[in-house]
Amino acid sequence: MNQARIPTVAVVARSGTGKTTLIEAVIRELRSRGHRVGALKHDAHDFEIDRPGKDSARFTAAGAEVMVLASDRKVAMVRRTVVPEKLDNMVQKWFDGMDIVIVEGYKTSDLPKIEVHRPELGQPLLSRGEKHDPHLLAVASTGTPEVDVPVLDADDPAAVADFLEEVVLGTP
Repeated sequence: MNQARIPTVAVVARSGTGKTTLIEAVIRELRSRGHRVGALKHDAHDFEIDRPGKDSARFTAAGAEVMVLASDRKVAMVRRTVVPEKLDNMVQKWFDGMDIVIVEGYKTSDLPKIEVHRPELGQPLLSRGEKHDPHLLAVASTGTPEVDVPVLDADDPAAVADFLEEVVLGTP
């Protein structure tokens, strides 16, 4: 496995601001430019990918600490943890060979971040104001917030991809 740090950026925002939609479009854009892109989604709820009654769910319910579901085109792993897995460890273990990993969530991490902001929703920024996140790289917004970082058009995934290539990947 490649031990070099994989460029990783978190996209953060309040619920309902369009994080997932923007990430999806940016992934498509970066892929169209030839980049290998990984995505990691933080889920604050205890998600379950096993379907009740299926063999994989039965194995997990029986106590398997690791259960892998594999087909010819996909592999999924369920691994029970006693303590939360460290974000850096997950990126290094599971995203080998990626040019960039885009993380949705982990808003309190020390990852470089882009915050999605829609002023029409009437909510303040997470990363500026009451809390000042020194890891904020840019704000992707439908407005023009007064911030000390670049403001990107939240409705222009190509511009966000340009920014990621330049600032995170170091390619013009």
